[in-house]
Amino acid sequence: MVVKGMVKPGAYFDSVTLMQAARELSGRPGVSDAAVVMATAENKAILKSSGMLLPEFNAAGDADLLIAVQAADEKAAALALAEAEPLLRGSRKRTGQDAAFSPKSLESALQVLQDANLAVISVAGRYAGEVAMDALQKGLHVMIFSDNIPLETEIELKKFAQGRGLLVMGPDCGTAIINGVPLAFANAVSRGEIGIVAAAGTGLQEVSSIISNEGAGVSQAIGTGGRDVKKEVGGIMFLEGLRALAEDESTKVIVLISKPPHESVIQKLGAAVKALRKPVVAMFLGADVDAVAACGMTAAGTLEEAALLAVALAKGESADAARQKLRSHDAELDRGAAQEAGRFAPGQKYLRGLFSGGTFCGEAQVIFRGLLQEVYSNAPLAPAQALADAWKSQGHTVVDLGEDAFTVGRPHPMIDFSLRNRRIQDEAKDPETAVILLDVVLGYGSNLDPAGELAPAIQAARQTAAAGRRHLAFVCSVTGTEKDPQVRSKVEAALKAAGAIILPTNAAAARFAGRIVKELAEKAGLRR
Repeated sequence: MVVKGMVKPGAYFDSVTLMQAARELSGRPGVSDAAVVMATAENKAILKSSGMLLPEFNAAGDADLLIAVQAADEKAAALALAEAEPLLRGSRKRTGQDAAFSPKSLESALQVLQDANLAVISVAGRYAGEVAMDALQKGLHVMIFSDNIPLETEIELKKFAQGRGLLVMGPDCGTAIINGVPLAFANAVSRGEIGIVAAAGTGLQEVSSIISNEGAGVSQAIGTGGRDVKKEVGGIMFLEGLRALAEDESTKVIVLISKPPHESVIQKLGAAVKALRKPVVAMFLGADVDAVAACGMTAAGTLEEAALLAVALAKGESADAARQKLRSHDAELDRGAAQEAGRFAPGQKYLRGLFSGGTFCGEAQVIFRGLLQEVYSNAPLAPAQALADAWKSQGHTVVDLGEDAFTVGRPHPMIDFSLRNRRIQDEAKDPETAVILLDVVLGYGSNLDPAGELAPAIQAARQTAAAGRRHLAFVCSVTGTEKDPQVRSKVEAALKAAGAIILPTNAAAARFAGRIVKELAEKAGLRR
């Protein structure tokens, strides 16, 4: 493999154009990876971690453009680089021809939409804080899609908003549903009586979709950004979101979703919940459920359980009824996994999880605690261990493909399946791989034809395994609804036709996959 690149001083393109160009270059013959990014310190660090930081890139400044390709040989690299500039120029020309009138500033936007009360901000992180403060000062709620915003800026924005009764959703907030309107990565769910506050975007998507698929609905779904529940921020917007839902007459049940909040935030939430008359379900990923329950919340161990508990409470049913339903489902999964485990060749023993949603990657690790030993991840939750190399699996591996090492210069893996598809082929070549666990996330902003991109990769991987006289199990969850642009049932049918096993939730898929490899380990132990 060779890495070649070039620096284009002062050449600015928007992030979408850069990601599209990188994706085009990655698909060129002989090219295994490509990056087209501005030369910020953050992007240089990510290029270094992926082995594409060339010496000439070090002197480039923030306003310079970096183009790098990793290819099989010098010729393939040179051809790809030669195509980079025409791709970028062509994109800019199309944008200029097709763009409709759009306001050039917040002030002009408010002149067009005088009744607007919320601003969605997606600009470079260094500018996002200033733009957000401007919006707050104009009396707007704010959703900040941008990341790489300093922690002190986040705290300043949220304290300012708190004093004015405004919400700051973010930074790095990828999902919200406000007054029935899906924002960013969100799903088309039914309206109803369940309100959600979440510091986890895909967690919010999963819970809201399950709620809708179970025949209930969502009143409001408020994202906060992942750092909100940390000690430094103190859960400012988590508490404000909880307060807003408590006052919302259309909300009868509240669901809270995040990784474990700091102990001080848990105490604040507990005090706030005990003052409410509405039931509150909490899924704090990997947290002690007994400690959560002691704070007056109905504790859930998985996103699926949180959604089913909320639906039961909204329908006037007991939490025990929802948990019994889950136990029944789990028993069915265990029986099916035992049957599937009989199909593998000797030596097949490892599970490989390739996730587009970071929350799903974390949830799978929590579920594997009682099933598997020595799980590795690029985003480990104890007792999982850190991968030595995020690009290479070892043992049982679960990978968050949305982490920075994978997203430099390319769209989010919910949009662009190319990297995951390549990784699937690599895993299929490993004779010790038994199960590949995947999440497929539908909704606005996500890939419009996920099955069309993923099904051929699954079929090719199964053919590779079959050539080696091995069985390869693909276990997939599909997050979404029938109302989503992709239509959940159609995606599920296409993936089943490709040979995948489809489970209704990420938790169910992780349990099924984990149980399969546990059965394989037990059989191998008996053989010894």
